Amino acid sequence: MTATVTPAETATAATPRRRRHRLLVPLGLAVLLIVTTLVLHAVDRPDTDEPGFLSPVATDDDGGSRLAEALRAQGVPVRRETAFDGVLQTAGIAPSTVFVPAPGLVHPDLLDRLTALPPGTRLVFVEPSPRVLAELDTPVEPAARRWAARAVPPDADGTPCPLPEAVRAGTAAIDLQRYAGPAEVDHCYGGALLRVPGRVEVVLAGASDPFRNDRIGEWGNEALATGMLGGNRPLVWLDLPEPVPAPTRPSWSPEPFTEEPAQGGDGERSERPDPPDRADPPWENPLWGAFPQWFWALLAQLALAGLLVVLWRARRLGPPVSEPLPVTVRAAETVRGRARLYRRAGARDTVAETLRAAALDRLLPRLNLPPDTPDDEVAARIAERAGADPERVTELLYGPAPEKDRELLELARELDALTRTLAPHPSEGDTR
Repeated sequence: MTATVTPAETATAATPRRRRHRLLVPLGLAVLLIVTTLVLHAVDRPDTDEPGFLSPVATDDDGGSRLAEALRAQGVPVRRETAFDGVLQTAGIAPSTVFVPAPGLVHPDLLDRLTALPPGTRLVFVEPSPRVLAELDTPVEPAARRWAARAVPPDADGTPCPLPEAVRAGTAAIDLQRYAGPAEVDHCYGGALLRVPGRVEVVLAGASDPFRNDRIGEWGNEALATGMLGGNRPLVWLDLPEPVPAPTRPSWSPEPFTEEPAQGGDGERSERPDPPDRADPPWENPLWGAFPQWFWALLAQLALAGLLVVLWRARRLGPPVSEPLPVTVRAAETVRGRARLYRRAGARDTVAETLRAAALDRLLPRLNLPPDTPDDEVAARIAERAGADPERVTELLYGPAPEKDRELLELARELDALTRTLAPHPSEGDTR
């Protein structure tokens, strides 16, 4: 038995599938790589809301125990405070260095109290937000932000760095968030480290990497961190386990806050509504906030581009169209190529349907039966002429699809024998 196959039809049917694979597979791999990279980057970035972030007693990667040990080795007194009031009381005695590694956890109404500390005090903030800068009343605003912290020299922007601790440290991995300010503000590391002079000196660090346990040993990170927090002043380290609540008295009061019950006229505490709490809520790292806005804009553009590609390719979908081939292909080669495609796809049902349809196309004209003859009548007539079992003939022509290659091979052999018996090829002669 031989099946009629059009080489042009086979080549045309396989071409759109190959083109789709060539486009979708690289595009899918690129999208998967980008999404995996972004997710791993978001997970790898330290979370300032987690307890232990840059804590002098935390020994994990995001802790600051190695920095605290290095400062003590240099003879710097390190005082750990877990309450904001304790910082005001301790640093209010004499000029000190106040280290605030998570300024976002401090209520905005309390930040300006730090500027009322004794003259000569240094405030060191790590990656302060625009809200923190506004509350501190500094002439500084955030500028560019990088994907990850980069190690750069102090004069990365070509301007000499006026801070001696940065010059001694040299190259350090602090270039993550950059800040911009007027000329009287000292700039180092391309704007990633700023010092705002004044009655109380404010130092802004654009990355937490030089202070963390997992990065302090790289480049000049340790020298930079100890230079900013060391010196002849004691260090007051604010280690907040949770956000500081809102104060219950005016935020302009410079003295340390101590809550006292207000007495009414009858000697009982007067009931006054608490002011609204404007502190930043705990950040739970949602998916929307885990990535910058430009990432979502890029993702939307990629989705739109993918949709346009799908619509562009959809206009070409449809039934195969026969086209002339540029060369002449032998029918035997086309049949073998199509058989290999069917075998690679495991399409036994399609092959069996094709073989049975080809057999019926040769048998029905031989028996003078129209194409719409019922299946049972066709099987009965063929069994009668071939002297075979009608049930076996019905199974051969209309049975289920083979489940194994061996069953498909047996079906092809029996259909070929049946057609050779009733409808031999003209070159073979009539064997009836």
